[in-house]
Amino acid sequence: MRIEEITIRHLKMPMKAPFTTSFGTVAEKELLLLEVKDASGTIGWGETVAFVAPWYTEETLKTTWHMLEDFLMPALLHKDIAHPDEVSALFATIRRNGMAKASIEGAVWDIYAQQTKQSLAHALGGSKDLIDVGISVGIQSSTDKLLELIKVYEEKGYKRVKVKIKPGYDVEVIRAIRAAFPNLPLMADANSAYTLNDIEVLQQLDAFNLLMIEQPLAADDIIDHAKLQKQLKTPICLDESITSLEDARKAIELGSCGVINIKIGRVGGITEAKKIHDYCQQHAIPVWCGGMLEAGIGRAHNIALTALSNFVLPGDTAGSSHYWYEDIVTPEIVVEDGHIRVPQSIGIGYQPNLEIIDKLTISKKVYKG
Repeated sequence: MRIEEITIRHLKMPMKAPFTTSFGTVAEKELLLLEVKDASGTIGWGETVAFVAPWYTEETLKTTWHMLEDFLMPALLHKDIAHPDEVSALFATIRRNGMAKASIEGAVWDIYAQQTKQSLAHALGGSKDLIDVGISVGIQSSTDKLLELIKVYEEKGYKRVKVKIKPGYDVEVIRAIRAAFPNLPLMADANSAYTLNDIEVLQQLDAFNLLMIEQPLAADDIIDHAKLQKQLKTPICLDESITSLEDARKAIELGSCGVINIKIGRVGGITEAKKIHDYCQQHAIPVWCGGMLEAGIGRAHNIALTALSNFVLPGDTAGSSHYWYEDIVTPEIVVEDGHIRVPQSIGIGYQPNLEIIDKLTISKKVYKG
């Protein structure tokens, strides 16, 4: 491969319903869509997942564009690449900025899958035909509304439900859910809203047979999580704390978690995500694929990654219609009885819907080096 042209589009996608966590509310998703063309004319697609504000990590939509334009694309354009794994080596001198790196690396993986005439899932070593899908439910205005939503998702067959919690919106909420749905596979996601001073509150969650508690403590911590895990029966799942294979190795050695959530954008790309998956499998740590309110391109990459064998817990890759009035791929991604079928066609398995993409595009710029 020799990348000759990259187009960046800035899209704004209205959401069907606002999504609220402990760090903020998203009512519309802005994203950068990358169209990457190599010398043969093969086009691969990538998507950024950073939000407009640095709620989740330090990256934002504007910083990802800056990193792409000023550092990452100059490092990649007109370079000969035999395999997508080489992209992370080209970017090795650029610190962090994983979401920017992942967006362009994902497009290179798409090109590679097309040129080797295989699905992206197969190119990654995935073997599943179906993946289990869970659903993530944001903080609601009332417990009754939350229970109504969960009932709808249970009836649709989702394999587990994740609910957002924060101080003051935790134990009683989980108690109400468990009373209404005693056998529901259930987990809680704190998005770093707690400290070790909250151990007694978090210990109360042990009574409700949760699959896991996701990222209860600081986003950059693995030390306090190890202390907390020793005080809990419920497995801790690390999310924001894991930005690389090295983070995963250290967290596992310290006993900071029993589960790891792998997000392609957070860890800097598919290549690093695969390394973390493989390491966790070797150390009997189950993984699952988290979501960042992706549109169809990012969602397609998540599906392909989840086809790997150690993704044994349902991920957050819900269908297109859950979030969007119109998605940017065709066919739209569909959940049937809590499963998504892994595409077997060449590439990511979905075609960009250029008509909808153009309608949602605020601006675009073409780079040829």
